[in-house]
Amino acid sequence: MVFSEVAPFAKTGGLADVGGALPLALSNLGCQVRIVMPFYNRFVEEFAGADPVVENLPVELGSQVINTDIYRGQLNDTVEVYFIRRDEFFDRTYLYGTPKGDYFDNFQRFTYFCKAALSLCPAVQFQPDIIHCHDWQSGLIPAYLKHLVAAEDYLAATASMFTIHNIAYQGQFAAKLFPQTGLPGRFFSMDGMEFWGGINFVKAAIVCADVITTVSPRYSEEIQTKEYGHKLEGVLQMHRRKLHGIINGVNYEEWNPENDRYIAANYSRENLEGKHMCKLDLLRTVKLPERLMNRPLIGVVSRLADQKGFDLLAAVMDKFMAYDLGLAILGVGEDKYHTMLTALAERYPEKIAVRLEFDERLAHKIEAGADMFLMPSQYEPCGLNQMYSLRYGTVPIVRATGGLYDTITPFNPTKGEGVGFRFTNYKPESFWDATKKALDLFSQTETWRQIMKNGMAMDFSWQSSAQQYLKLYEKTVAEKKRAGGSPATERGTGKKKTGDARQRDKA
Repeated sequence: MVFSEVAPFAKTGGLADVGGALPLALSNLGCQVRIVMPFYNRFVEEFAGADPVVENLPVELGSQVINTDIYRGQLNDTVEVYFIRRDEFFDRTYLYGTPKGDYFDNFQRFTYFCKAALSLCPAVQFQPDIIHCHDWQSGLIPAYLKHLVAAEDYLAATASMFTIHNIAYQGQFAAKLFPQTGLPGRFFSMDGMEFWGGINFVKAAIVCADVITTVSPRYSEEIQTKEYGHKLEGVLQMHRRKLHGIINGVNYEEWNPENDRYIAANYSRENLEGKHMCKLDLLRTVKLPERLMNRPLIGVVSRLADQKGFDLLAAVMDKFMAYDLGLAILGVGEDKYHTMLTALAERYPEKIAVRLEFDERLAHKIEAGADMFLMPSQYEPCGLNQMYSLRYGTVPIVRATGGLYDTITPFNPTKGEGVGFRFTNYKPESFWDATKKALDLFSQTETWRQIMKNGMAMDFSWQSSAQQYLKLYEKTVAEKKRAGGSPATERGTGKKKTGDARQRDKA
């Protein structure tokens, strides 16, 4: 599995949470899983156990050969993590860019990453049945497997899966950089990775991967439309037969109020007493007045970007502030939202607390201590925080898009069913209408408790998602084999080899 970020080693958002959880769930199903990611020095070195296993591995980048060192660590006892270390590419303050924009050399950084990820397989003697790539940073790997691997090569029988976590981020670069990919010239075409006169890593993956997934069923449908496809909807429609939607899961070992080590008190659906203490702790932590204990406290943990609906929040902020409520906001992102939120916190210090950073401990405290959680996204491929919120009894207010649509059913006061509040039109008034419904119901203690308990009863564990992935792996590997693959090792099951199979391999 190839990720550009994996929790706990490096994280900017939900992709890292998937990287830290899905491999473990697959391992529990009997798969041999190994992860490949960059060695981000300032992050990885905080975690013990990453040791060099290969030094000076040659990796081609255009006409250059740039050596890399491979380090090995452990996600747990069964899942190994290989780190690709080349300090001039990955020893940076941020993973992909500063708040002012992307790093100027991201093309070189992640082209190199893709090539190194393939080169390390024979170097560490691991011959995968399938390489599961995630987002644009690994998007060239399916193209390399299809166009550069010969029938006699080490990875000739290896299939590829590509997961689109967010199609808005595509890895688009100037056409003049194409020769540095090392791909054949014919691949710079409408049927290849050419995209509006430039090159596009995600398009390369869509065209070349044996199977494509997205992180929710709804999102797999949305990205085939003009509204959500970001100009790749036509390509996705052409390849829709190999496109599947699998909802992300939640790592309940990390996100569970019954055993969360970051929160002031543990609690459960059967005993909610601890949530009261968590709210008090959150107010004290973010320095909001304790008088808000009996008023709605609304949480936000998000990347601060247009996609996340902060323009809607700005448009209705005066209406929010007309209520006696609190807002606790945690995140980093675009400068304009840093400026906007800082100004609002200075203007309403008794109601708004803003932390412009990533703080894992505070993220857990917000999920546990808030009464409501806002996710008014323009689009949301899956979303994880709304599922975290459900488990913590923190009622989500979301836009009906992507995974938010799939996971949050609106509360029906007549039937007492539903787990949150949802709006459809991406307009300030629609967002406010849904929020006002929640605010109005908050004072109805028994009804509100029912909504909380409905959400806490939901189960979005990774087991179900991992089983769906495993079925796709098995199907894809079998089809690859029928199409001409001739693997040297036992393949097609995705399961760990038996002792007899290992002995055959040694023989």
